[in-house]
Amino acid sequence: MRVLITGGAGFVGSTLAIFLKKHVPGTTVICFDNLKRRGSELNLTRLKEAGIPFIHGDVRSPEDFEAVPAFDLMIECSAEPSVLAGVDSSPAYVLNTNLLGTINCLETVRKNQAAIIFLSTSRVYPIRPINALPFFEEATRFTLGDVKGTPGVSSRGIAEDFPLPGPRSIYGVTKLCSEYLIQEYCASYGIHAIINRCGLISGPWQMGKVDQGVVMLWAACHRFKKDLAYIGYNGTGKQVRDVLHIDDLSDLVVMQMQRLDEFSGEIFNVGGGLHNSISLKEMTEICREVTGETIPVRSVPEIRPNDLIWYVTDNSKVSRTFGWTPKRSVKETITDITRWIDSSSSMLANLI
Repeated sequence: MRVLITGGAGFVGSTLAIFLKKHVPGTTVICFDNLKRRGSELNLTRLKEAGIPFIHGDVRSPEDFEAVPAFDLMIECSAEPSVLAGVDSSPAYVLNTNLLGTINCLETVRKNQAAIIFLSTSRVYPIRPINALPFFEEATRFTLGDVKGTPGVSSRGIAEDFPLPGPRSIYGVTKLCSEYLIQEYCASYGIHAIINRCGLISGPWQMGKVDQGVVMLWAACHRFKKDLAYIGYNGTGKQVRDVLHIDDLSDLVVMQMQRLDEFSGEIFNVGGGLHNSISLKEMTEICREVTGETIPVRSVPEIRPNDLIWYVTDNSKVSRTFGWTPKRSVKETITDITRWIDSSSSMLANLI
């Protein structure tokens, strides 16, 4: 199989590319990226060492795809991933990259008579209905209360049938609109596609920021003794997300590549799940344990736009379909990140 990975110099794209090269013999992998995100240029050496060709191109530009050789499968990882994108500035970049970029990707897929695995996001689910769920406050986290009879949510987390009406962030709506476009291309042109609504992905080689890549940011700030803050919800750090190790996602993508025809058009929630859910306060304790460093964490009570009090992925559908479950714990993810930071500290010191 010939695989084109858009966003291929990013954290997810480059890691997937190297994983496929290593674990799927006979696969040809090509990476395509505009190198806009700071730190993505560091992955070019990794790709070269793995024997993976790189094309410098932008998904916003259909002409850039002319340099791409024929392929069988596109794994679409390109995105502006910040939920704060466009909040205090123009939304042009996130709209053009995540929506216009999807159109250009789909046209390239159609012309190549190829298939696509699209990495969407849990942020397609609306903010207000999630924040309005019943929560109670425990010592270290907010915990979901009784939701019996509430559609799309259970003690396992948020499922694919959670109701979609309501605002979700500019970032989230670009990914949801992209999902609809993909489904139309499947119906109109016979393209095979799988859509993964990914939760919080982390692992080595991620360049964490306050609005995206929080696990990497938390570990790196402990290691480099830089400031952190609990933002929103009284500044206690009790808001909860589930964490998915990038290698667990890579395992799933390989399974899906082998069964694209069988499950074309399907949408799957993909995350760490309930057993890998963690609050910021709990993550601070794990980072202190793993790094051996203790840093002060400020309290900022004010809630930022688009913040969620709680989100946990219900993996039931994807587990039932592919026999896949996450193998790596949050502590293992933070340990892997910390080891990578220690081996790459000179490269990372000015990026964190």
